[in-house]
Amino acid sequence: MNTKRLCALIASLPTLFCLTTSCGKVGPDWKSPGVTSYHEWTEDNARVTSGEEDLSHWWTQFDDPTLTYLIETARLSNATLTAKAWRIEEARAALGIAVGEFFPQQQRAFGSHYDIQLSKNGPNTQLADLKFKDALLGFQSSWELDFWGKFRRGIESAEADYSASIEDYRDFLVILTADVASAYFRLKTIEERLLILDDNIRIQARGLEIASARFEAGYVTDLDVQQAKALLKETEARKPLLLLEKVNAENSLAVLTGKSPETMRNLSCNFNPLPPPPLQMAAGVPADLLCRRPDIRRATLIARSSLARIGIAESELYPSLSISGSIGLESAFSTQSTKADRKFFSSDSLFFSYGPSFSWPILNYGRLENQVIRQKAIYYSLLSELENSVLSAYAEAENALAAFVYFHDQVTVLEEMAKAARRATSLANTQYVEGMADYTRVLTASEKALEAEERLAESKGNIFQSVVSTYKSLGGGW
Repeated sequence: MNTKRLCALIASLPTLFCLTTSCGKVGPDWKSPGVTSYHEWTEDNARVTSGEEDLSHWWTQFDDPTLTYLIETARLSNATLTAKAWRIEEARAALGIAVGEFFPQQQRAFGSHYDIQLSKNGPNTQLADLKFKDALLGFQSSWELDFWGKFRRGIESAEADYSASIEDYRDFLVILTADVASAYFRLKTIEERLLILDDNIRIQARGLEIASARFEAGYVTDLDVQQAKALLKETEARKPLLLLEKVNAENSLAVLTGKSPETMRNLSCNFNPLPPPPLQMAAGVPADLLCRRPDIRRATLIARSSLARIGIAESELYPSLSISGSIGLESAFSTQSTKADRKFFSSDSLFFSYGPSFSWPILNYGRLENQVIRQKAIYYSLLSELENSVLSAYAEAENALAAFVYFHDQVTVLEEMAKAARRATSLANTQYVEGMADYTRVLTASEKALEAEERLAESKGNIFQSVVSTYKSLGGGW
């Protein structure tokens, strides 16, 4: 009879499982939040197009092997990115734990084997066996049924957290790729400015020689020599600051790529000059930002996880129903027992117990209700942060696209300015040598030429920085 009851219990377990999974879940279900969405960019310019572009490897358009090497190295060696990968493993394990909570929460096997010697002088031992063995082997389990969806909501929350950890990894990939490219283009811009500075130092050194020769010949006073010398030293004084900026950029690349500063300095010796900047930017459709940017996707998933925790908090308001039971074999026999009496693996040794139970925290003094209110407040605050993230993403993209357009316009003007300044310097030097002008004109023209060339190099570098910022704001790099 006992065996039949046990078989009936085991046969009812699938029914209980189906009943549990088919029950409703307390708490709100997820619905995609209505966040702000735009359909076109405000920057109406021919340089900005709405064409589609593969943003996963946007840096390859520059056809720069060094840049590609640095980005790939950073993706393999960056310590922070490695930590983000381990966060994914942590979230995956947390999801596995949440899934396991849905099934019987407590299971344990137990067993023992004792040799027992009772005291002859103990109570109630006159007719008992004083020396015997006791063997026990069994299994015990307890299962809190998920009638209110607490564990299923826990799985929903853990799944969202796991997906959010993946988006967090992707978001750092976007940031890391952009930071490496930005530091690389900053370094190349500095090197171009150093070349301009060295060219001007050579020209001004030649001007000092000319002024000194004319002074020795008696054509000019010592004023021209001192002016030429002051101009040369002022230009030379700029070089240490540029070299310091170069060292800082190299060190930034070293940190981002996980390499030593010495490696970056050796690598910078092989850097190619800046290529021509891109003339157009394919920005796609603004609404694609909501699907493309990992930080927005992560914020959405974090809000979804928080919503599931509202259901978990609400389920604590209701009674929890559990089924517990144990089954096993137990046998005790004296040392004088025959082999036939020592039947451990037999139906006579079988024992089991099972039954339902419930618990309901009736007097919780508002703790459970306020926990629900707290989780709702967290959820709505996350929705507000999500809306702010979307608006910030649009602003970042618009700013980057505007910078791309206006720096191009600035370069066009500065190229003409630099061309005119170089021509003015050449004419001023010719007139000075021929005695038609004093050195003040040479001084002014040289300063203007150096300023124009440096501003032109900086503006070209700013175009590359705006390209990097645009792809970063569009979520490119994963």
